[in-house]
Amino acid sequence: MNSENQEEELEVLRSIYEGDANFKEMNTQTFQYKYGTEGDPHSFVLEISWPESYPENLPIISLDAFYNKHMQPHVKENIKLKLLKEADANIGSAMTYTLIEWVKENLEELLVDQPLNLDTCTSHVANLEIDDNKVEPSSKDNKDRRSGLTKAQKRRQWDRMDGKGEKIRGYDWVDVIKHLSQTGGAQAS
Repeated sequence: MNSENQEEELEVLRSIYEGDANFKEMNTQTFQYKYGTEGDPHSFVLEISWPESYPENLPIISLDAFYNKHMQPHVKENIKLKLLKEADANIGSAMTYTLIEWVKENLEELLVDQPLNLDTCTSHVANLEIDDNKVEPSSKDNKDRRSGLTKAQKRRQWDRMDGKGEKIRGYDWVDVIKHLSQTGGAQAS
């Protein structure tokens, strides 16, 4: 029964939001809606996912998209709590459209505590204090990283490899001969 309800709601959502650039169907059970415009500190992406038991159970509401990194954590939590309360009032019926539209109607109220300046949004990250005792050393050795190579150096390295990612036999023979000529390698007499 749930799958039939979900299929019907999916068809309705597709027809309503057809051509709406802010609506994105991630898969048949996960949807995103973007509120606001790019670069606006009051813009964010809402993600709604349906568990198997939806609509008899609440959908999963998330504001954890990378796009929302500028949002204050307490603002995200407030939006999520109010949306869950609204979803709870609609339990048992298709509610994705209702939730998306509810956020549109209440956008100003939901974003009252969100700063208008992106600098203020990210300043709380800059003001964090780091306790050196709690910093754990990285498990990877910095020598493993090859980010310091130029494009030409990376190309030369790639040219030295065969299709399997292994070095071609004899790739360094020139280096060996050069080394022997400089050190005066052992000569057979």
